[in-house]
Amino acid sequence: MTTTTDLDRDLAIRLRIDALIADYIHCIDEDRLEEWPDFFTDDGRYHVITRENYDLGMPVALIYCDGRGMFEDRISALREANIFEPHVYCHMVAALKIIDSSGPEIATQSNFSVTRTMPEGEMMTFLCGKVFDTVVEVDGALKFKERKVILDSRRIDTLLVIPV
Repeated sequence: MTTTTDLDRDLAIRLRIDALIADYIHCIDEDRLEEWPDFFTDDGRYHVITRENYDLGMPVALIYCDGRGMFEDRISALREANIFEPHVYCHMVAALKIIDSSGPEIATQSNFSVTRTMPEGEMMTFLCGKVFDTVVEVDGALKFKERKVILDSRRIDTLLVIPV
């Protein structure tokens, strides 16, 4: 039987995770990418995988970061080495589902779409798919231990350089 205390706990967890995801996407959409690694634990993992590879159990990722150093290197390369056409993202995240909150790690799933806008004003749906997150509390704050982004399409029309 579900008690009021259980419902309050579930709602509190949902609201905290929703706030974490909102802060995360605003960090990316507002080009505050140097803050991006702070959303993860020091040993955090971030993978962007096509649905085809995910469904086949193939671990090949379009973006693969394992540990804070790789997160920081990704942003450093984006700022200093990569050459790409300027653009901005606008994320839409929906259907947050808490899969398991019974232990210290909270497993969630959500859907997303990213609209990309080019300097000339052209907009398009750039990416969409789902995200599987593992969230933990570190020093009173929620952080991602793992983000696994599953892209619906294996075709991306340009370099995937900015985190999703």
